[in-house]
Amino acid sequence: MNEHTPAPRRELSLLQTASLVVGTVIGSGVFLSLPIVARIGQTPLLTVAIWFLGGVVWIPQILILAEMGTAYPIQGGAYYYLQKAGSPFLAFFYTWTAFLTSDTPTLTIVALGAIAALKFFSPVFADPVVSRGLAAVLIIGLALLHYRSVRTGGNVQILLTVAKLAPLFGIVVIGMFFLGSGNLAGGAMPATTFGLATVITAGISSTLWSYAGFTNILYMAGEVKRPERTLPLALIGSLIFIMVAYTLISLCTSAIVPWQDLTAEGDFVNPFRYIGIGAGVAGAVFAIAVFISMVGVLNASLMVQPRLEYAIARDGLFFSVFGHLHPKYLTPDYSILIQAVLAVVLFLLGDIENMIGYFTLSYALQNGIVYGAIFFLRKREDYRPSYRSPWWQGMAALAIISQLFVGVGTFLAYPQAGLLASLGLILSGLPVYLYYRSRTRVRTESPS
Repeated sequence: MNEHTPAPRRELSLLQTASLVVGTVIGSGVFLSLPIVARIGQTPLLTVAIWFLGGVVWIPQILILAEMGTAYPIQGGAYYYLQKAGSPFLAFFYTWTAFLTSDTPTLTIVALGAIAALKFFSPVFADPVVSRGLAAVLIIGLALLHYRSVRTGGNVQILLTVAKLAPLFGIVVIGMFFLGSGNLAGGAMPATTFGLATVITAGISSTLWSYAGFTNILYMAGEVKRPERTLPLALIGSLIFIMVAYTLISLCTSAIVPWQDLTAEGDFVNPFRYIGIGAGVAGAVFAIAVFISMVGVLNASLMVQPRLEYAIARDGLFFSVFGHLHPKYLTPDYSILIQAVLAVVLFLLGDIENMIGYFTLSYALQNGIVYGAIFFLRKREDYRPSYRSPWWQGMAALAIISQLFVGVGTFLAYPQAGLLASLGLILSGLPVYLYYRSRTRVRTESPS
């Protein structure tokens, strides 16, 4: 990139960066996944333990990501690490998998969840045509916001993150007064050690949707101020905060909500219905909380995810239109808009739970290959991270093993139709890679 080529500006502060991480991670998962994990966990206390272990699994991953992020604090994140590690194919494979089977479906799932939360106010929001239409408007509207400004999108994210955390803290504070309610004694533990191990494996896999999103901030590391300090603080601090928050939210929700209601089939669990206030007030508070939370995730995702496709397109290994940078706003404008439109198209795929399984398998696969890159990056002369993970070999090995663990758990926890669709879309990237690789090789070998 020469001096005349426009480049993104470093405009994101520590507060904005941390808000993007927390805003991406805490959101739809805490509302959608609580009943799913509870049904798998079989008892309240085991379910709480699963939520905690779901965070523990992320510790080695975050340490490795913080190191690689400070070594190469530029656009593209994981894609760039795999390129530097010497594997253009795996770099493309990661991007293709993220684009089709995790990042774009995230927008679809979250937007549908946001509109579903409004069903409390009117049954019209339950109509499939209306809900999908409004979800599409939400996606496109936020996409246009990020098309115009990085700084404005970051400030909006701070407000949404604060607004979404308030009702969650409310659940925790109120739940402390319900710890003696007897609801924590519900359910029955698995009868065998093998059964317990199976439950924990499937349960941790089911929390992945709730914990996913830490890696996304690295897609736009090139727009973070003082990345050598900001990225480790934002990643490690956010993990600790989120792990504690999820554990307490699970504990307090289980204390407030009777076990048979918590594990009942349905889109969401509403703990505000059980705390003694009027049903109308409780429902309204919960509906607004869910909606704000979902919009916060959607806003953060639309801000960071398109930077991945932008980075690979600039290297000539993806559709060139994704590599366009707006000459005035310096945002990856086409990448943002195309991903938004494809998310709208995904409304045709099916229900939310199927898409969460579809997301989880691909997310585990793509993360596993990223963590392996550090073994090759550590040998490079230009690898000079400002943060280095303690016991990095062991942490990297644990990070990879955790993804294999989650992959197995996915087949235990989710419908296989979505998983097979995910695998099919992943493999569809091979001919695309071969095409762009051949074009790059011809361009490189041609005489100047």
